[in-house]
Amino acid sequence: MDQIRLIAATRNKGKLREIKQLLAQLPVEIVSMDEAGITVDIEESGSTFEENAAIKAESIWKLAGEAVLADDSGLEVDFLDGAPGIYSARYAGEGATDADRNRKLLDAMKEAPAEKRTARFVCAAVVIFGDGSRITAKGTCEGYIALEPAGGNGFGYDPLFYVPEYGKTVAQMNENLKNSISHRGKAFRKLAGKLGQRLAGLDGSEG
Repeated sequence: MDQIRLIAATRNKGKLREIKQLLAQLPVEIVSMDEAGITVDIEESGSTFEENAAIKAESIWKLAGEAVLADDSGLEVDFLDGAPGIYSARYAGEGATDADRNRKLLDAMKEAPAEKRTARFVCAAVVIFGDGSRITAKGTCEGYIALEPAGGNGFGYDPLFYVPEYGKTVAQMNENLKNSISHRGKAFRKLAGKLGQRLAGLDGSEG
């Protein structure tokens, strides 16, 4: 099976660590944008997670000319009509911390009763190969917005995302459990299957 290098279109160290864990069984070397010497700021101008993942991957692919992996993910809250959605990372404005975004979300949800606090994490992922062909995958994780943050693991909205089946927030889970149920875990397992087929010389492109 061929080995390839993938440039991960992220500067988020937590996300990069998860990606490396989720693709650890494949013969791929995953490097960050910084490690690849890419400093461009990418404007995520799409209207869906899939479009934004493609925009990020295509921008770096055009610069580097080699295989790129990108994902776009976020939180959809039903009480907020799907917000923050694709704006999850920018929900509390530029320069805001995870804690800032969590505080804003809790404030927006203060009138929501328990049964109206349903939400889901969504992740769309794409790999564009050096020749321009691509593979894509998507994953979701259903849960509820907790009344207050809990747990010290993970990042982003993990301390507020409560999964009833396990009686804890994502930030209270160990990495193995989180990766087994998370939106990113589901998306990247699908992606890994297609990537494995591609590296084995089978046709796994587009889809």
